[in-house]
Amino acid sequence: MSDIIQLLPDSVANQIAAGEVIQRPASVVKELVENAIDAGATHIKVNIKDAGRTLIQITDNGSGMSDTDARMSFERHATSKIRSANDIFAIRTMGFRGEALASIAAIADVEMRTKEHDRDLGTFIHISGSSIITQEPVSCDSGTNLQVKNLFFNVPARRKFLKSNPAELKHIINEIQRIALANPTISISLFHNQAPVYELPGANKRIRIVSLFGKNINQNLIPIDTETSLVKLSGFIGQPKHARKTFGEQFFFVNQRFMKHPFFHRAIMQCYEKILPPETIPSYFIYFDLDPADIDVNIHPTKTEIKFENESAIWQILQASVREALGKFNIVPSIDFDQAGSVDIPMPLREYGDVHVPEIKVNPAYNPFEQSSSPKYSYGNDAGFKSAPAQRNNLTNWQSLYKGVEPAPMEQEETSTEPVQFKMEEQQTVKTSVQFKNKYILTPVKSGLMVIDQKRAHERILYERLIQVMETNEVASQQQLFPETFELNASDATLLLSILPDLKALGFDVREYGNNTFIINGTPGVLNTLSPVEIIESLLEEYKLSPANVQGKARETVAISLAQASAIPYGHTLKPIEISELIDNLFACQTPNFSPKGKKILSIMPLEDFEKLLK
Repeated sequence: MSDIIQLLPDSVANQIAAGEVIQRPASVVKELVENAIDAGATHIKVNIKDAGRTLIQITDNGSGMSDTDARMSFERHATSKIRSANDIFAIRTMGFRGEALASIAAIADVEMRTKEHDRDLGTFIHISGSSIITQEPVSCDSGTNLQVKNLFFNVPARRKFLKSNPAELKHIINEIQRIALANPTISISLFHNQAPVYELPGANKRIRIVSLFGKNINQNLIPIDTETSLVKLSGFIGQPKHARKTFGEQFFFVNQRFMKHPFFHRAIMQCYEKILPPETIPSYFIYFDLDPADIDVNIHPTKTEIKFENESAIWQILQASVREALGKFNIVPSIDFDQAGSVDIPMPLREYGDVHVPEIKVNPAYNPFEQSSSPKYSYGNDAGFKSAPAQRNNLTNWQSLYKGVEPAPMEQEETSTEPVQFKMEEQQTVKTSVQFKNKYILTPVKSGLMVIDQKRAHERILYERLIQVMETNEVASQQQLFPETFELNASDATLLLSILPDLKALGFDVREYGNNTFIINGTPGVLNTLSPVEIIESLLEEYKLSPANVQGKARETVAISLAQASAIPYGHTLKPIEISELIDNLFACQTPNFSPKGKKILSIMPLEDFEKLLK
């Protein structure tokens, strides 16, 4: 039998390695920007086209490279960060594996111009699919300029599985957010199709957070600053009232490197127990600074998962720091009702005399209908009220004031028999349905007791109305008397821009104002909402939870998200007439049993089950 095991060609091996490091255009941006930071750059410019499919260009003012280093940087396992295995446990730089440029060059067309600051000429290298096309001297600026074109041009299967441009752009924005937050002193700018997304000057941590997530977050931040012999913690946590339903403002950084750590996340969530709105996640931006020998960053190709040597101890320090910050800013109750001892109530001083129980003097002989000669208001044993002659005439002759005045048409309708009969029927319906815990509606039926989830019921009603509006193209937009302006972070702004055509089809009149700012001029008439900005923000949160990857289902997803964002929330008290109207509208729907996301709206408890409970 012949030998079947063979060494892979370098081009194939590089493509396999690229699959571990380069998953999408955002991976390229991450690796190249981190290389620029390691090169000592103070200003980094990122320019992308078509969400990175066509072009990813990274320009920095770092140290640059010589012609030999420029050529060696594209070899696998070629790095300037480590020399021996021991160096892996003392790493403070971003990249150190020496695989990024080799992996990128294996699946794209790459051009690099680089020059050291003390040189007159730089180096130009052109590599396509791991093959060197050109290397020659060139006149260029100091630093490095890398252009990555036609990503995955030779791996069509990988290119086919890329998401839509808005989705890929969102991933790029998320990577830039992480890098910018970890390095607030570095100036970073991001352009997409020549339009600015971020232009961030060097600043401190708080200003950088506000620049990325909008000025509204500034009043939401609670500072944290704890220093121990094991770790130094700094950063900010968010107030519970500003918590959101989706992830997006939760960041851990260790030695200026972003990381994901579910164990530490649980430590923070425990601090927020019983003070968070239901199903929400608080914001936090927490920076860990500790000895590199106490962590291991070499356990994942993207280096976002990090192991700590003293994980349990740091968990306790983190939780104590968050609790302290919440307590200092009066977010949690400062009184411990379980503490021993009692509250001392001071006794009155003797100089004020003896203390008596207050008494209320009443006149048991007082008759409010008895007429007397006393003034209008008098207090005493014979206190009473006596009407003046004119007042007595008014009491007996008040009907003469309305002689010749006919009842108004509205009053005639109210005194007619048909509306009274309708109200009686309506009242009988309302009496049989009650709200329970401001969450469920209980109504008896022939077979037992029906329980209706009020929020899901309203979601179904709004969803079918919105679908009907889209199908008939009969957009009923209610114009705002005073248009509202609101600001979003870059990620949410990109998402909103991608669904604006679908929102317009539903009756929204939202226009871009520039710098991630939008204006609401009109809202769908079927919503009857008083806070359009809250509806838009809730819509984006719901849309993140159920993104539409297929363009044909985008409008349906927007309709579902909008119905969920606009539905009656749990905890809202309904009037009897509102309960009756909700039930009537629900059973007028085509699918009254399930919400737009397929959750049960109602359930019937048979009468036999009640009888079993009482046996």
